[in-house]
Amino acid sequence: MNQQATLSSSLMARFPVLERLRAIPKPALIGAIAAVAALVVAATMWSRDPNYKVLFSNLDDRDGGAIVASLNQMNVPYRFNDGGTALLVPQEKVYDTRLQLAAQGLPRGGSVGFELLDQNKFGASQFTEQINYQRALEGELARSIESVNTVQHARVHLAIPRQTLFVRDRQAPTASVLLNLYPGRSLGDGQVSSIAWLVASSVPELTVNNVSIVDQNGRLLSQPAGEGRGMDADQLRYVRETEQRAVERILSILNPLVGPGNVHAQASADMDFSRREETQETYRPNQDPGQAAVRSKQTSDATQNGGSAAQGVPGALTNQPPAGPTAPIVNPQQPQQPQRPGQPGQQQGQGANGANGTTGAGTTTQTQGPSSVRNDATTNYELDRTISHIKAPVGNLKRMSVAVVINYLPNKEGEPKAMEADELNKLTTLVKEAMGYSEARGDSLNVVNSQFNDVEPAVPLWKDPDNIAMAKTALGWLLLAIAALWVWRSLLRPMYDRYMRPPEIDPEVAELERQEALREAQDVARAKEMDRFEENMRRAREMANKDPRAVAMVLRTWMSKDGK
Repeated sequence: MNQQATLSSSLMARFPVLERLRAIPKPALIGAIAAVAALVVAATMWSRDPNYKVLFSNLDDRDGGAIVASLNQMNVPYRFNDGGTALLVPQEKVYDTRLQLAAQGLPRGGSVGFELLDQNKFGASQFTEQINYQRALEGELARSIESVNTVQHARVHLAIPRQTLFVRDRQAPTASVLLNLYPGRSLGDGQVSSIAWLVASSVPELTVNNVSIVDQNGRLLSQPAGEGRGMDADQLRYVRETEQRAVERILSILNPLVGPGNVHAQASADMDFSRREETQETYRPNQDPGQAAVRSKQTSDATQNGGSAAQGVPGALTNQPPAGPTAPIVNPQQPQQPQRPGQPGQQQGQGANGANGTTGAGTTTQTQGPSSVRNDATTNYELDRTISHIKAPVGNLKRMSVAVVINYLPNKEGEPKAMEADELNKLTTLVKEAMGYSEARGDSLNVVNSQFNDVEPAVPLWKDPDNIAMAKTALGWLLLAIAALWVWRSLLRPMYDRYMRPPEIDPEVAELERQEALREAQDVARAKEMDRFEENMRRAREMANKDPRAVAMVLRTWMSKDGK
């Protein structure tokens, strides 16, 4: 503390300005310092350029030119970054400028959408309109694909053939998609399938199989992972999930019995992914007429007895007398015999539309006398027809093959021992129930009880991979510690000793400086005392010159006090 006080007094003696500043009141000094700091900050901000922030980055040449032209019209200053990949504007104008450019439809993203149809020209041909619609559809699809986080830029090419009235000449549309992904990003099978379905669902009669997706490196992303085996990625995933579920069920039921790690299982599923649709139309035999449904029925009866009245135009031919009667003895009347089906006078047939069960009665005429009888009956029955449309599900399990290996279990003495045949049969039955074994389907199961070969040869410590990895890690940390210590001793500590620590003072030099400072302080105090004495003498002289009588009275008082 004494040393600091001595140093401060020596500084005050050398620099009188500090003594004057010390005499200023603290509030005024603090206010002056704050005002100076504010002036410095304001001058720095005024002299510095405005802060620019990114307006848009990675713009196409067409969008960049349109945005620069709009900024010039709006009198907004702009600049490009060092790489020329971003357009910068002042920070306070970033959001306003983006809103104004969005009102103008900028940036367009390098592709045009359905806004292209707003610029129809009078007299455009049908071919031009079709091309504009195709361009607009391609642009809209590209914008939709670019909304995926992984996709940086996309281009869509549609090949839509002209429609024709002839079915044989019709061609299915196709599509190609070129994706430019962000650096270090990749698309999964599900994302590729979603993009393909997005394009296929936007174009009439376009199927997913006719959509090709390629990335910027020329890799075909839409190629199914199992194309050579006739299955796509979804089908392979379904097969793996089926096999994995079967193995999990087997392990979950055997682990509590034989212990974890004592059983291994593998499953192989043979799936049928073919699509089948079948339509059957069946006609059953004719039913009993009493149970069949009647479609239509016609009945006609005609009866005539006795002589017929005169008919025709009145004249000589119609006014003939009736024939003479004949007695039964001369020409006896024959009894009417019942007629069988198929004889003259009866008819049997089938309806015109193929209905079964049509019957009819012919005409029966008496050979004796003028009597006549006629009965006609026609009945049409409905056909018994069945139409069935069967659509088989996709992904049927044709056959399942499972292999299970069970380890030898320890006996009472702790030695591994093979299972009994009964125990192995019980476990085999459990495995069949767990996997859903079906003999009609042709499933196969093989359960083997064998000892696992888990005994590994002893590895020396210096060859053990874990020890080698641990030694490498420890060596890395050791090298890092040595490097940090070297940096501290060679660079950081000298800098700290030079700039941060106070300089060490020699005791003799410090004593001399202290004595010198003490003498200077005594001289200053003596000078102040002399100045005060001189000031008092000056004031006494002024008082004696102005009022000698008062000074005399003061001296007399002093003298009288001393006389006592």
